[in-house]
Amino acid sequence: MENTHRDRLKQTLSGDKPDRPPIAFWHHFPVDDQDPFRLAAATIAFQKQFDFDLVKVSPPSSFCLKDWGVQDQWIGSDEGTREYTKRVINDPADWFNLRVLDPYKGYLGQQLACLKELSTVFGDHTPYIQTIFNPLSQAKNLVGPQNLLTHIRKYPEAIHHGLRTIQETTIRFVQAAKTLGISGIFFAIQHASYRIMTEQEYADFGKHYDLPVLQDVGDLWANMVHLHGNDIMFNLIADYHVQMMNWHDRETPPALSDALKIFPRTLCGGLSRIDTMVLGSTEQIHEEIRQAVEITGGKRLLISTGCVLPQTAPYGNIMAARKFIEELH
Repeated sequence: MENTHRDRLKQTLSGDKPDRPPIAFWHHFPVDDQDPFRLAAATIAFQKQFDFDLVKVSPPSSFCLKDWGVQDQWIGSDEGTREYTKRVINDPADWFNLRVLDPYKGYLGQQLACLKELSTVFGDHTPYIQTIFNPLSQAKNLVGPQNLLTHIRKYPEAIHHGLRTIQETTIRFVQAAKTLGISGIFFAIQHASYRIMTEQEYADFGKHYDLPVLQDVGDLWANMVHLHGNDIMFNLIADYHVQMMNWHDRETPPALSDALKIFPRTLCGGLSRIDTMVLGSTEQIHEEIRQAVEITGGKRLLISTGCVLPQTAPYGNIMAARKFIEELH
């Protein structure tokens, strides 16, 4: 009997060698991501087109913040992301005014409606995971990237108060999402980078608030951490108890071969998202996949890119990667 996507991914996560390496790409759906049913329809259409082994549900980063009052706008980013036009933390005292949100109302409730739609299509055969931005990433979008660091270093008591509110809201949303059949979460971390802050700062303002969220999804079987950016604190995050780790492995250390020795579970990557998936040839795509499979021995590997596919990634390149995987038995 042919393996389902779920079977193949579970075999990979258990450390066994599946019939072929699982593969998954994801991207944003600008404009469509402003309505839960259009986002669900776009996600389903993308999956039907390419038949990936894992579906990452990709709402805009503002989905978890709009109920606090932020505003954003689609202006044509290659990555499909939106630009923030209104922040809600304009003074350190504003962190104390945040209130824990009800996940069943407003924009959070709309995202739950999207997940409910997906559950009727993907069911038991195709795993789907909900994107969750970690509390510090949410705080950044509430206050702005430059002001975030200022508040961390000058007003730590205020931002800790805000992070506790964000953490509690996130946990409540995750608990609601778990009732809708998700296999895990895609936990996006944006500040565990030496270019942004020190390890101690990330431990205090990032990791301290990450771990309770991940503990709450400990009963799910397909959780993934995404470490965004360059010069990342891979070793600091490697003890997070998730099943998969995703980072820009073609752009920043550690390489796949080194990461195998640091993170004991499944690695997600192998392909360069710009140089190869957007600008490269079929031959380049095949070669990078071959390299990743050779390095890992075809175990503990989910073929993907280090981050979201740009909107400009050609159909032919995505399909070239998908079809080549079928040849790897």
